Amino acid sequence: MAAPAKTLLDLVEATDNIPLDFDFTTLYRLYLSDDPRPHGILTPSNVARLPWTPDFKINHSDRTVHLIDTSAGASPGPAFSASLQRIVDACLSQKIFPQLNGQHSEHFRVLGANYPVTLERYVSPLFGTVSLGAHMTAYVGSGRDMKIWVAKRSAKIFTYPGKLDTSVAGGVKAGDSPLECIVAESDEEASLDRDFVRQNVVATGMVSYMGNSRRNDTIQPVVLYVYDLQTPEDMILKPQDDEVESFTLMTVDEIFEAMLGGKFKTNCCAIMIDFFVRHGIVTEENEPNYLELITRLRRRLPVPLAPSKNTASS
Repeated sequence: MAAPAKTLLDLVEATDNIPLDFDFTTLYRLYLSDDPRPHGILTPSNVARLPWTPDFKINHSDRTVHLIDTSAGASPGPAFSASLQRIVDACLSQKIFPQLNGQHSEHFRVLGANYPVTLERYVSPLFGTVSLGAHMTAYVGSGRDMKIWVAKRSAKIFTYPGKLDTSVAGGVKAGDSPLECIVAESDEEASLDRDFVRQNVVATGMVSYMGNSRRNDTIQPVVLYVYDLQTPEDMILKPQDDEVESFTLMTVDEIFEAMLGGKFKTNCCAIMIDFFVRHGIVTEENEPNYLELITRLRRRLPVPLAPSKNTASS
């Protein structure tokens, strides 16, 4: 179990755990061909370990990694994706990174690229490209008296086994929208009717942060789309896959106690705090770190989140 936290800000800082004044020039930056904007950030140790191919030009003096366009005049997206995939395949076949568990994973898009570029989810932290996810908080009632559906992760799941989680969450795969991710995960994880979710879910913004995994020596920007779903009192969330062990309706006070006690998956605390701010439960009057909490929940990231203004993705 994680060490207990003293404040809500402690919980946010455990997720957004890169100092605000961090010098990103100490890291390597990943560039896509002629795009002058970095699309990933890599630690020196991972640059040294990754099995680079001739498709990549590494400059150690200015700490840059340039992915060369091998498309021969076609749209660069598939060529970029193929070059990245060759690195992924080599990582797995050579068993370079134990945290990959020897497994392929879903393809996620490289957010902000001028052309559709994809990279496997498990490998994306090594390249420091944006991790894109979606979380939904399902709740009954309103205000301080509301109750929230909290998932307990399976004890057999690869990451954060047995931890408490938001009602529904998932990574946004390449080709999916955040909304379609939530609709699908609501069905697969919580047995919620897809049409009900699609008609009643409310998009409420996003949470962004910079996450540092010291165990794997990775630094990754993260964007999480946030959704709310108010459910009828007689609607029950039930596990439907092997990732969730159970669902429990918890009071606001029970959730605060569980978060501060280290029982939640780390980044889910940021989602819950954002929910409590938006619903007027955490306010300027009762939270001494109110303004810093809000700003830390929407951190400016060192990589682009959209294509260049004058470039149309194809």
